[in-house]
Amino acid sequence: MKNKTQTLPLFFFLLFFNHVYSWKKEEFRTCHQTPFCKRARSRTSSTSTPLVATDVTISDGNLIAKLVAKSKQEETQQNTNPLLLSLSVYQNGVVRVTIDEDHSLNPPKSRFHVPDVVVSEFQSTKLWLQRVTQETLDGDDSPSSVVYVSDGFDAVLRHDPFEVFVRDKSNGNTRVVSMNSHGLFDFEQLKVKGEGDDWGESFRSHHDKRPYGPQSISFDVTFHGADFVYGIPEHATSLALKPTKGPGVEESEPYRLFNLDVFEYIHDSPFGLYGSVPFMLSHGKQRGSSGFFWLNAAEMQIDVLGSGWDAENGISKLPKNRVDTLWMSEAGVVDAFFFVGPTPKDVLKQYTSVTGMPAMPQLFSTAYHQCRWNYRDEEDVEHVDSKFDEFDIPYDVLWLDIEHTDGKKYFTWDNVLFPNPEEMQRKIAAKGRHMVTIVDPHIKRDNSFPLHKEATEKGYYVKDSSGNDYDGWCWPGSSSYLDMLSPEIRSWWGDKFSYQNYVGSTPSLYIWNDMNEPSVFNGPEVTMPRDALHIGGVEHREVHNAYGYYFHMATSEGLVKRGDGKDRPFVLSRALFAGTQRYGAIWTGDNTAEWDHLRVSVPMVLTLGLAGVSFSGADVGGFFGNPEPELLVRWYQLGAFYPFFRAHAHHDTKRREPWLFGERNTELIRDAIHVRYALLPYYYTLFREANTTGVPVMRPLWMEFPSEEATFSNDEAFMIGNSLLVQGIYTERAKQTSVYLPGKESWYDFRTGNVYKGEATHKLAVTEESIPVFMRAGTIITRKDRFRRSSTQMTNDPYTLVIALNSSQAAEGELYLDDGSSFNFLQGAYIHRRFIFKDGKLTSLDLAPASNGNARYPVNTVIERIILLGHASGSKNALVEPSNQKVDVELAPFWVQRKNSPAVMTIRKPNVRVTDDWTIKIL
Repeated sequence: MKNKTQTLPLFFFLLFFNHVYSWKKEEFRTCHQTPFCKRARSRTSSTSTPLVATDVTISDGNLIAKLVAKSKQEETQQNTNPLLLSLSVYQNGVVRVTIDEDHSLNPPKSRFHVPDVVVSEFQSTKLWLQRVTQETLDGDDSPSSVVYVSDGFDAVLRHDPFEVFVRDKSNGNTRVVSMNSHGLFDFEQLKVKGEGDDWGESFRSHHDKRPYGPQSISFDVTFHGADFVYGIPEHATSLALKPTKGPGVEESEPYRLFNLDVFEYIHDSPFGLYGSVPFMLSHGKQRGSSGFFWLNAAEMQIDVLGSGWDAENGISKLPKNRVDTLWMSEAGVVDAFFFVGPTPKDVLKQYTSVTGMPAMPQLFSTAYHQCRWNYRDEEDVEHVDSKFDEFDIPYDVLWLDIEHTDGKKYFTWDNVLFPNPEEMQRKIAAKGRHMVTIVDPHIKRDNSFPLHKEATEKGYYVKDSSGNDYDGWCWPGSSSYLDMLSPEIRSWWGDKFSYQNYVGSTPSLYIWNDMNEPSVFNGPEVTMPRDALHIGGVEHREVHNAYGYYFHMATSEGLVKRGDGKDRPFVLSRALFAGTQRYGAIWTGDNTAEWDHLRVSVPMVLTLGLAGVSFSGADVGGFFGNPEPELLVRWYQLGAFYPFFRAHAHHDTKRREPWLFGERNTELIRDAIHVRYALLPYYYTLFREANTTGVPVMRPLWMEFPSEEATFSNDEAFMIGNSLLVQGIYTERAKQTSVYLPGKESWYDFRTGNVYKGEATHKLAVTEESIPVFMRAGTIITRKDRFRRSSTQMTNDPYTLVIALNSSQAAEGELYLDDGSSFNFLQGAYIHRRFIFKDGKLTSLDLAPASNGNARYPVNTVIERIILLGHASGSKNALVEPSNQKVDVELAPFWVQRKNSPAVMTIRKPNVRVTDDWTIKIL
């Protein structure tokens, strides 16, 4: 016993040391070491079992069919039963296809269908199919089944050989998205273990029992009329996904979707990271955009097949302007969604109609966050907070990592370092600021810890393959993991965030979920074994990629319960899955203080937005390492435009609060943060747009300029909404940079107001003051130019309108505002205005519905300045109606609080209320 107690601490120390300091590629499986991936990747159309669709009928509004082997001999050789296919159609151009084993034939168990991802509202949009049309396709001997999707689109089930596709009737019946065009579909059916059967798999020292045998699924998906494909986060690679197989790229790994704790990850790699969203979006000049989503939470590997690839010699007869992909999953069922587009924004709306719109964040959470592993104690917290005020740098949230707890037991406080947590939070809250504490999924196995004791007694932990509570290692040492697949356990967990249960918490405290992949230091690939068991006998292999999603969901819903349903939650999660956007924010994990990581943060955040997760960002400065001042400044200048804006650092790094790098660098960082605070009204309006349409805050250029090929693979620049274009600086001591400005209209430098031609590449001198940012002609944005300690102290400050006129001397923009914290906006308690400048007149219109409910959002804030960029007139006055008041038009600083800001045409003190209808006519 003595030797055991001495060995365990040493064992854990070695695990901890390896985890923090030495990521090794060999600790993670390659496709060649992953049997289902190796099998699927080597399959060709001639080695696959061809399937045909039979017994096609309409039932309960769905098209139903059986998939059987083309010959009885093939069926017997493969030892397979017929599969059941169901095709259903939904409003707005969404087609759903499910393929599963036939339950009437008594498979060994039910295959896992991922619950609680598809939102209930989506089901109500189903179109109940009444009939199916038979049509013989060119080159076929037998007819195919065709059903209506929407005006201009059909869905086709080709019988022999089996294939599903959506086609565009308005464009000569051309295909949009298709499945099994190359005949690579394969579905390994569950088996009953017989004497002598050994389906186990080993990787390094870990053995997976695989009690039901191989159960993988794979198939090809083709995006027709596409130039590039995007999506399937999370990978540290380019926005446009690079080919992984085909001529010249045969040795590449597929894109892996398997949630992993990967620290110090390398950039420009298809290696899987912390999250998995199996959604891909295509785009091309010929037909626009389409999308495909496979609702499956098992490990997935996806090949993007290069130009010149075909499944077999002679099979590639489809038009060349397409992208072929191969999707491979270890388990689950086919539950696939086709999105017809045709614009990028249409695809995002269609995808989020299935998985849910992004949550509307609290206003404070869209501002600047200051984090470190760890702020040592209450004195350190007070010191950092006061320094922000001393250096006139606003911030809204201060974060506490794992060291604030009592021995890594969550919902507790270290009584020596944080003896008065409520008083500490109240001092921060007095300045309108908030705090965040970390709560991870690993529960310390300590019988004196009430949370562990209760979870054990209730049987709430994930089990190992033998049925015992799974025991793995993480920060506390020996730990167990709650079975978040269970709604009962999620509800129980949510109750732990009440003020009574989370002693020391206050209404200004919010939550951070880390390590929720789940990370297990001594597990295979630093995660939970695949043969661990969840409620209902579900194997962890089937639910792995959604585990962190359910944990995030439970925490978010717990905070809603804490506030009696009146307070919007803020929960940051590292792991993610489809639907994560409904529950909070995401960051890109343990990046490094390197220029390459600054560079790759842009496509990573853009890709998350394309997968519905609009509220995301990367650790400013890099989590690992010590950034040189120039890199840190450039990261702040770029990070100020991330939707989620947080600085964070490892405990082994030097302290790097904004005032620690000399007066000039402090000034530059302060200025970057000030830009974010000035733009908070614009950002908040964009978050509301995301909340209602699914269109992300941070967008690829091609989302706003879908016909410009020069934007399709550009991921060094990005759009914030439809108005601002941001170009990062990604190299040390850069003297100049090139920026492509799309569209035929002009762009205005966001710092100076200088005009630049559109549809052109500009070589610009680089200065230390800022990175290139441009405002699009024809748009209007709102700013708040008075700087406070926090966003909550800016509530009643007046607005500045910045109007960037196009060649027609016209522009449009919007402003959305509500109380910034409650759910009252759902009952109509909000302001939503549209500003239109046309024919020398600015008009404010109400966009809120006439029957806005009983709730109201009273606000008396006014517009104090209106800046006109590109106005042709030299007018001195403007007339405000209906007040019939004349106001001055004069040259005034573009940025009031910046030194040497250039003078621009400004309407001074119109003092019109944002809630009112009014016009201002330039005289």
